[in-house]
Amino acid sequence: MSAKKPVAFYAPLKSPNHPLPSGDRTMARLLMRALDAAGFAPELASELRTLDRTGDRQAQENLKQQSLAEVSRLIVHYKSLPEELRPRLWFTYHVYYKAPDWIGPLVSEALNIPYVIAEGSRAAKRAQGPWALAHEGAEEALDHANVIFVMTAKDRVALEQAHPAHQILIDLPPFLDASEWPPPSSPRSASAPRLLTVAMMREGDKLASYRILASALEKVTHLSWSLDIVGDGEARAGIEPLFAPFLGRVRFHGQIESRSDLAALYEAANLFVWPAVNEAYGMVLLEAQLFGCAVIAGNFGGVSSVVEHGRTGLLTLPGDATAFADATRGLLEHPERLRHLGDEARRFVTMERTLDGTATRLREALSPLTSTRGARACAS
Repeated sequence: MSAKKPVAFYAPLKSPNHPLPSGDRTMARLLMRALDAAGFAPELASELRTLDRTGDRQAQENLKQQSLAEVSRLIVHYKSLPEELRPRLWFTYHVYYKAPDWIGPLVSEALNIPYVIAEGSRAAKRAQGPWALAHEGAEEALDHANVIFVMTAKDRVALEQAHPAHQILIDLPPFLDASEWPPPSSPRSASAPRLLTVAMMREGDKLASYRILASALEKVTHLSWSLDIVGDGEARAGIEPLFAPFLGRVRFHGQIESRSDLAALYEAANLFVWPAVNEAYGMVLLEAQLFGCAVIAGNFGGVSSVVEHGRTGLLTLPGDATAFADATRGLLEHPERLRHLGDEARRFVTMERTLDGTATRLREALSPLTSTRGARACAS
């Protein structure tokens, strides 16, 4: 067997080594694992995080300068390595106007290797305003890429409109590694339906989602159900009172890192509920479906890329608590449909969203780019 080809991996939004769990951290780790399974040897190039949440021009200037220092360091480092140990490709995960990649394009140019992005998003309306500098950096990176792996249908629209002639867009939908999770162990209880949500407790979009969820549940109190909530964060003190009216029906579990403990909750739940305000897509929605748990979610962003409406769950009008309540009521009142959606959800993830399938796509797309030195110059 031939040696695996080295790949420089970078995640400017959140490093796979970041201490706080999130969907971005999970996907960064999964992509590194998929690259390995595809016959590459991914190595984290930099831990630098370029995220600017607030639109601070000076913060963006500082991050750009730090990035340029990383560029200099990495070029010297990689050129000092023997030829066979130098990266044959640069792979960046998640580039958008709040988290640009100022490193990868310059390093790949200096090394004359292909530059690839997974989950790139364009937002023309951010060209002016507080994120203008970061937006410029993100657009330059997106323009530079030989290949962009498109992870949601929503992102594809803008990427297709703006992609340069040398660039290829390839669909790479969000996926899981089922081997990381314990196998299902027991059938669901026939008692009152159990609802579940798993989400960090942050100000902003997460808090807004919790508010919609509480408002929706107020409209279905006449039905039998309980709710488990997994998550923690600075907004917890404001979130817990939202669910106080439900008297003993709601259990707060805090943050759970153990996959076996989380799997037990996924497996026990009949329905995963999450309004998903401004969610990119939501890894927890895939995780729940892996365990045969149907989903109701707000139809924001790329959520429709991980929940198939009418097949594995229901997608509701974004931000509409009444629509969310109506969907919840409909499934709670028709348990046979709820079970069917859960069965389809498990089939969907285990058959269509696997690490092996993703590795195959990566291998087919990237092997031609790394077959010879100077592939980037040829592709351009």
